[in-house]
Amino acid sequence: MKEKIQKFLTAEERLLIEKAVREAEASTSGEIVVMAVGESSNYPSAILAASGAISLVFAIGGALLCGSENMWLFLVLFALFFIGANEAVKRVPLLKRPFVSRAEIAEEVEEAAIHSFYHRKVHETRDRTGILIYISLYEHSVRVLADSGIDAVVGKQLWQEVVDTITKGIRDGRQGEAIREAVGICGKLLSRHFPRESDDRNELDDVMIIG
Repeated sequence: MKEKIQKFLTAEERLLIEKAVREAEASTSGEIVVMAVGESSNYPSAILAASGAISLVFAIGGALLCGSENMWLFLVLFALFFIGANEAVKRVPLLKRPFVSRAEIAEEVEEAAIHSFYHRKVHETRDRTGILIYISLYEHSVRVLADSGIDAVVGKQLWQEVVDTITKGIRDGRQGEAIREAVGICGKLLSRHFPRESDDRNELDDVMIIG
């Protein structure tokens, strides 16, 4: 999946995003982390459903071509096609997309974003002023998670502008620029409520996380 991220954002674009993070943090005690992943889940139930549907169609077609109504032949064909279909679906994620509901996507992205927020220690800044911008490509989803210190002051509704900026930019094919704009929005909001302190230090790495 890292190859997918590398196609989504060039090395130069990632460096520019990291520069935007440093510039945004220059006037605030807040910390901004940008993370992009190929997918938030491999959706195992969808893989099974897609593999089953594909192998069923091919097994029926194979049995008809053989001119046989033998159930054992059908089951053998189904098993063989299922093995191949399962590998194909794993290699081509788009094949499982029709078997993934919007509700499941929303749940998996939210869960993965929360896991990343804690796994990447965004919650461990001194004043609880960390922000995670989480982008999941397969699901075409963006989440913004802010630590309790920020939410207590600004609430969660203001992050929709950040989400909209990135999703529109991706649709327009200008994802790198859009992510930088989103980082700038976060930086302005943080500097307004959490100006940089004299003893402030960079608590989280500015390097963009890909996974």
